[in-house]
Amino acid sequence: MLTIRYPTLNDADALLAFEIDNRAYFEHWINARPADYYSLDAVRAAIAAAQADIAKDRAYPYLVCSGDAIVGRVNLVDVTRPYFNRATLGYRIGQAFAGQGYASRAVALALEAATGDLRLSRIEAVVRPQNAGSTRVLERNGFRAFGRATRCMYFQGEWHDLIHYERHLHAPPPPPP
Repeated sequence: MLTIRYPTLNDADALLAFEIDNRAYFEHWINARPADYYSLDAVRAAIAAAQADIAKDRAYPYLVCSGDAIVGRVNLVDVTRPYFNRATLGYRIGQAFAGQGYASRAVALALEAATGDLRLSRIEAVVRPQNAGSTRVLERNGFRAFGRATRCMYFQGEWHDLIHYERHLHAPPPPPP
């Protein structure tokens, strides 16, 4: 069974192993993390920063787990309140789990959290046009494309376009600030 949950410091060893094991695979799709990220101290610092972001309603980073194993990450970042109640979605699934529906399910779970406790009403995402897998994940989860930004992301020595996606959740508005 696939679940999502917030990371804790107890996850540091497993999260570091996950990131190291999938480093080359992820760098095929997204910009590389700095080399010094791949240490236990750096991962612990990233988890502490994630916990601070959650406490301040700035971002909601989740681990995607199958049983006790970390198989991916799904994040709701750039939370904007009180008037927009929106966030940006990002996700990554480990190479060994790609193509098995894990990304689609992880995104669905993040959308459930966004609609429920987080009370977000709009989620946005971007994807490079050549990333057909991510396009399918978003479309299966009810996202629709609403625009294209040209030559806006520098990746692997070239400028790339991004397709912008959105999903309206119709969550109840949060209480006034």
